[in-house]
Amino acid sequence: MQKSTMFGASLLALVFSVAAHADSSMDKLQQFKVTGPTTDIPLIPQTGAKADAIKKTLAKIKLPAGFKISLYALVPDARHMAVGPQGVVTFVGTRKTKIYAITDRSHSGAADDVKEFAPSLQKSIPNGVCFSKDGFLYSVEQNRVLVFPAAEFFYEGGDVAVAEVVKQDELIPKEEESFNHTARTCRIGPDDKLYITLGQPFNVPAPEKLALYNKWGIGGIIRMSRDGKGREVFANGIRNSVGMDFNPKDKTLWFTDNQVDGMGDDIPAGELNRATQAGQNFGFPWYGGGKTRTAEYKDQTPPKDVVFPQVEMAAHAADLGMTFYSGKMFPKKYQGGIFSAQHGSWNRTVPVGARVMFTSLKEDGTADKTEPFAEGWLTDDGSYVGRPVDVAQMRDGSLLVSDDFAGAIYRITYDSP
Repeated sequence: MQKSTMFGASLLALVFSVAAHADSSMDKLQQFKVTGPTTDIPLIPQTGAKADAIKKTLAKIKLPAGFKISLYALVPDARHMAVGPQGVVTFVGTRKTKIYAITDRSHSGAADDVKEFAPSLQKSIPNGVCFSKDGFLYSVEQNRVLVFPAAEFFYEGGDVAVAEVVKQDELIPKEEESFNHTARTCRIGPDDKLYITLGQPFNVPAPEKLALYNKWGIGGIIRMSRDGKGREVFANGIRNSVGMDFNPKDKTLWFTDNQVDGMGDDIPAGELNRATQAGQNFGFPWYGGGKTRTAEYKDQTPPKDVVFPQVEMAAHAADLGMTFYSGKMFPKKYQGGIFSAQHGSWNRTVPVGARVMFTSLKEDGTADKTEPFAEGWLTDDGSYVGRPVDVAQMRDGSLLVSDDFAGAIYRITYDSP
């Protein structure tokens, strides 16, 4: 029996046996009981004035020759995405209290149904969603981690099978909760472990916070078994990563990082990083981005062997979600490369970002060139008409782009010109 299958069986047993201690809905769901009367979940309308306005915006988006962008779904507050391995449902997290499920039953390239997922379960900033290969959906909230076995099967109803991987208030210390940098992301690694980014809450933290944060992996990336055991800090020295993915070729972990505000329009650089092994330090808070030192730590000696970014992005462009492209729809140039989303700046006199970037790799697995791939959500007068958050590959090789400003998901396809 394969390792993932064995784990799936054990986790399903856990779902049956565990009783929650706080949330009455959670308690019932973990015992496979209904939480109340069964009701239809309202669908999010997919037509109308909003859809028409977004389609007009998309007509102005610049893409390389042969690529097309279209409206895939209207999804309120759309953030990070997880495409179901069975190709049935795409799940979308938010920075509010909901996760949405998208289905394209007709395989038309646009959503037929968009509705809330697991509405009977209370959630708090369920931004990060990710799938295991054997169909378990993980949701990382501000201070909790849930797993939904067979999410592509249970998505239709209000009640779902669920288990707590990390209980409420145990992902980080309760006293370290903040309204700032709370959007967690997750991935299942090649080692079949759960990886989670944990942004630290400050622009630059005080020195007395560092020991606690390093212990918990706040301002870093942690990993654990898929049942929550064996938690460890995989990487630290990270300010606020809101996107990561594994290179399927060499298994290295790449991640974006948002850097220090208030240092000027053009410094410090945003980052695209590569972790080649556990235990690496990526320089924050001694470095504010790239090799730019922070004022707060300029007189302190940085750790030895700091790993500097593979790519220095435009300052304050807010690099968020990223994915390695393993599909065949796009031309050879893009196969094996990285697509990443820039949410757009707020801490800059001249806005920048609001686009999708592409980074190619060299034969040795390091970064080669980075260039804009899709842009136009930032107008000439500095106004935002969209703010990309995440990118995700569909089974057919098309690319999804989420936008929490427009409340939409776009689909990018390629047809040889």
